[in-house]
Amino acid sequence: MGEFFLLVVLALGGSSLAGTVKVIKQGNEALVETLGRYNGRKLDAGLKFVVPFIDRIAYQETIREKVLDIPPQPCITKDNVAISVDAVVYWRIMDLEKAYYKVENLQSAMVNLVLTQIRAEMGKLELDQTFTARTEINEVLLRELDISTDPWGVKVTRVELRDISPSKAVQDSMELQMTAERQKRAAILTSEGERDSAINSARGQAESQVLDAQARQKATILEAEAEQRAIILKAQAERQSQVLKAQATSEALEIITKTVREDPHAREALQFLLAQNYMEMGLKIGSSDSSKVMFMDPSNIPATLEGMRSIVSDGQNSASS
Repeated sequence: MGEFFLLVVLALGGSSLAGTVKVIKQGNEALVETLGRYNGRKLDAGLKFVVPFIDRIAYQETIREKVLDIPPQPCITKDNVAISVDAVVYWRIMDLEKAYYKVENLQSAMVNLVLTQIRAEMGKLELDQTFTARTEINEVLLRELDISTDPWGVKVTRVELRDISPSKAVQDSMELQMTAERQKRAAILTSEGERDSAINSARGQAESQVLDAQARQKATILEAEAEQRAIILKAQAERQSQVLKAQATSEALEIITKTVREDPHAREALQFLLAQNYMEMGLKIGSSDSSKVMFMDPSNIPATLEGMRSIVSDGQNSASS
């Protein structure tokens, strides 16, 4: 009997000693109640001791950041379109005492709070805005949830909407709308391309015509300048030729006059040559293709020769004087 009593005492002592030693894991905290009342004692990580049968660990939870998965929930947008929205919330416990004593089931309370807030925000937006303003919605949800969970000792660090899914009928309608919008954009781009092509073609033709007209104008100017220069050069050549002929005639007359003055027989030879040239000139005129009829009075030949003789005599007399 004494041995049995000793074994009972040892067993009770061992269980009491085991209840006295508590090990709190890293990243966790624990609340200790004394005789059912929390007196503000909190255990952090490590080996801790409590009074058996008087103190007990009322609540132990991690203070690391946690992830709350929000299942898809039906929502109604401002333009009465049914959509399904799910989200993910990142949060952590900042005050373990508030998280345990201010709300009975913290995680369930947070899920319902997030769902309510998501439905409220979706009801303020139209369907198109829910897709384009996702970042703004996340910021609004983060701000509102952080304020709402602050009395529970919780800090919401991030909120992300994962998927926004309209109903099948709405998706079909959106696909039809997107197809029509793409066709509209394609038609607009095609018409703009045709317009640009027509404008470029007309502009090219106009520039080509302008360049062609400028080229013709330059060619006409160059041709006119060339003709003008040719006329000037021809006139200068004719003038120089006339001057040279006049100089040659003057020099020839001077030579003839000098010869006739110095040689008496040269006068008769000159008269003979003039008469011969006169007769040859008549023959050439008569044989020309452009001449039809030529009238020549034989009696005029001696008179012509006599006139030439008098010219030569006058030139000789003037030279001797």
